[in-house]
Amino acid sequence: MVHDLNAAIPAIVEGRHGDPFAVLGPHGNEVRAFLPGARGVEVIGTNGASRGTLARRHEAGFFAGDVSGSGAYRLRIDWPGGEQETEDTYAFPPLLGPLDLHLIAEGRHRELGRVLGAHAVTVQEIPGVRFAVWAPNAKRVSVVGDFNGWDGRRHPMRLRIEAGVWEVFIPRIGPGSRYKYEVVGPDGVTLPLKADPCGGQAELPPATSSIVPEPAPPRYREGHGPSHAPDAPISVYEAHAGSWMRHEDGTRLTWDQLADRMVPYVAGMGFTHIELMPITEHPFDGSWGYQPVGMFAPTSRFGPPEGFRRFVDRAHAAGIGVILDWVPAHFPTDAHGLGQFDGTALYEHADPREGFHKDWSTLIYNFGRHEVRGYLIASALHWLREYGCDGLRVDAVASMLYRDYSRNEGEWTPNVHGGRENLEAVAFLKELNEAVAEHAPWATVIAEESTSFPKVSAPVSEGGLGFGYKWNMGWMNDTLHYMQRDPVHRGFHHNAMTFGMVYAFSERFLLPISHDEVVHGKRSLVNKMPGDRWQRFANLRAYLGFMWGHPGKKLLFMGNEVAQEREWNHDAEVDWNALGDPLHLGVQRLVRDMNRLLTGLPALYRQDAMPEGFSWLVADDSLNSAYAFLRQGGAGEQPVLVACNFTPVPRHGYRIGVPRPGHWAERLNSDAAEYGGSGQGNGGVVMADAVPMHGHAQSVALTLPPLATLMLTPMEG
Repeated sequence: MVHDLNAAIPAIVEGRHGDPFAVLGPHGNEVRAFLPGARGVEVIGTNGASRGTLARRHEAGFFAGDVSGSGAYRLRIDWPGGEQETEDTYAFPPLLGPLDLHLIAEGRHRELGRVLGAHAVTVQEIPGVRFAVWAPNAKRVSVVGDFNGWDGRRHPMRLRIEAGVWEVFIPRIGPGSRYKYEVVGPDGVTLPLKADPCGGQAELPPATSSIVPEPAPPRYREGHGPSHAPDAPISVYEAHAGSWMRHEDGTRLTWDQLADRMVPYVAGMGFTHIELMPITEHPFDGSWGYQPVGMFAPTSRFGPPEGFRRFVDRAHAAGIGVILDWVPAHFPTDAHGLGQFDGTALYEHADPREGFHKDWSTLIYNFGRHEVRGYLIASALHWLREYGCDGLRVDAVASMLYRDYSRNEGEWTPNVHGGRENLEAVAFLKELNEAVAEHAPWATVIAEESTSFPKVSAPVSEGGLGFGYKWNMGWMNDTLHYMQRDPVHRGFHHNAMTFGMVYAFSERFLLPISHDEVVHGKRSLVNKMPGDRWQRFANLRAYLGFMWGHPGKKLLFMGNEVAQEREWNHDAEVDWNALGDPLHLGVQRLVRDMNRLLTGLPALYRQDAMPEGFSWLVADDSLNSAYAFLRQGGAGEQPVLVACNFTPVPRHGYRIGVPRPGHWAERLNSDAAEYGGSGQGNGGVVMADAVPMHGHAQSVALTLPPLATLMLTPMEG
């Protein structure tokens, strides 16, 4: 035994020993401690009485000695700067139970955020922090932080080999402590210090340490936002928390300040949901959050995690749902992140043809590894259950589904069947959506998916991926390209506005005008529009009216509701000063009123995903660049007539067939003077007369204002 200890001491001192609990702590009547820099160590009982003094066995600070008595003890350490009394880390037993380890190893632990990472807990009536991290190929893993001088020899962890998890309990430290992991790879090389993959809080970038968070509420939360069902009205306000609004000195708002300002604004504008661009911790502001390293930690840019919990609560109190952008497709190569986490390709593929994304210079998760799938699914559930969020929008799904995504021949490997589909990613997405349905049934998951991959929003049980909605990128591209054309040329591209209806009911779609459309030289939404300044604003109003009338849930990026004229800049706020201009204010009023119409007229949402909810009335008038269609709700609910004129020429006496006789009320006119328009229209009401048209026994003769959208409903009685 003495011989074994003599051999082990140099390995402990040099940080090479992989099983510190076999050497340190109590062993029979002997206690051993490695405390670099300590001048002496005494073992005391819980009553403060001495039980023995440990002898220095190595000049680096290894102490050992027999002690009297039995049971719990503390170490009285004589440091050069003073005396410290604390329990012995290596006197505590393993803390993770066999079920936790089994589920982690299988990739089925849905509560990783409460098991791995750093958690302030009490063990044997002693307060401290339990650390646990997955690193199965490491030779040694240590916790380093302010509490041990960032010395990796001080707190090496215990390996639970059945799951590849390292754990340790450090007494008498608590929330707010900064820490990282020092990992020695299988080749014996010490890696750059790693942030905690399951850490619940992180330092403000550019600092990269993890922080022990305050204890989470004991019970999981549930979303309390509005319905996201296919027959519910959904209008999403997409926002970047760091650039929505700022203080006068340019600094960011906190979560509480965002709750004070953003939540009432969004509610007042009539939106049903806020979608936040990624708030998972990320090192680079310019990534907008889409290159995260902390999949369980809200970014510290806006305050601590409990601030984000309050933000979600405030949104729910105002009747607003909270959707988060979530990025399981890839992660950055930053040294403190997940790449080569234990000295091997642990989270990523080792083969760059599968594991490296050239477009973004990022690493791609290995979806074929069940622990990695389990990590990501637990992250998704963490945001839904720990914070009560109402949904996730999954970024870059197309890049996950195809092995050859943005790759040339020879730069990718086929699947087991020789095809291009990433079967492991497909299986992961199905498992993700099934897990959300089981563990967070109030939530929806939305796919940003730009290809024709089938059944994205169909249930897994029917062969689909199981998403709640899919972004309709084709509709967005086609209609924006149409709107960017001079009206004189639009007639030659008339089907760009109608083609979306060919496939409109093949998925449950959300119509996205997102941040991606107003950056990187694409110009702002209003500046995509042709014509003089008045016409650009009129075009924008007409387009938004068409969008709000079209089947599909709505999403609009911040700034577009005020017709911001410059591109989005993540380092500045929305151009709120523009609202002093009547044209900008008019667009804001229009969006507000359309949201109110959307929630008040079931025909505009009830059958968004059903062909029974839509019928063309005018789809082929390319000469006048005019369109008209009917939206239908459920039984007994008023239909809505939507009519659009995408030329600057007013059309008088334009006749459209309608399903009901009598008066029709003009519920929306994007050319109204209050919106900045010319004020042309139909005086608020028109009479259907007995002139058959478009398959109906009666029709209305409308004035279609220039560059405008109208919405009309039959009047009762």
